[in-house]
Amino acid sequence: MDDNGIIQLYWDRNDQAIRATSEKYGHYCKAIARNILNSEEDAEECVNDTYLNAWNSMPTHWPEQLATFLGKITRNLSFNKYKHNHTEKRGGGEITLVLDELTDCISDVDDVEQIIDRRELMKAINSFVRNLSVSKRNIFVRRYWYADSVAEIAKDNGMLQGTVSKTLERTRKQLKVYLTERGFEL
Repeated sequence: MDDNGIIQLYWDRNDQAIRATSEKYGHYCKAIARNILNSEEDAEECVNDTYLNAWNSMPTHWPEQLATFLGKITRNLSFNKYKHNHTEKRGGGEITLVLDELTDCISDVDDVEQIIDRRELMKAINSFVRNLSVSKRNIFVRRYWYADSVAEIAKDNGMLQGTVSKTLERTRKQLKVYLTERGFEL
């Protein structure tokens, strides 16, 4: 079934929307959640919550790209679950490394000015990522959006892990300079 058909099922409040979503995007959403949470059970819970959130938000919003819409919901739910699971301890898993790698680029302290400027920051980051070469963009997005491991990215791109790590390091440095030049305090 195509995306418009699935979305129409949500709008019609047809239970088949969940089944169709699961069949087409279940593995995609679970991969996102698993990369962030490093737990099959938690990933499954987030994917099920994704379907519920899609069910509840679809009547007021017709997403342009269903995969992106579902991926964003899954990612946000997974980060919330991760924060909940690690409030007093820092656990293992790829997400800890991903967040540590980005700490020099993006501050985790939210003051009023940063909250107001969040949209501008997101626009700047999106612009930066759009201007990367296809290869660098792929590596960057897989690491920092999907939380894929360096080993997975290297394997899928036929590269050495060291090459991927160095590419990520250089790209983070470029991002830091890019954001600093645009007035963002890091």
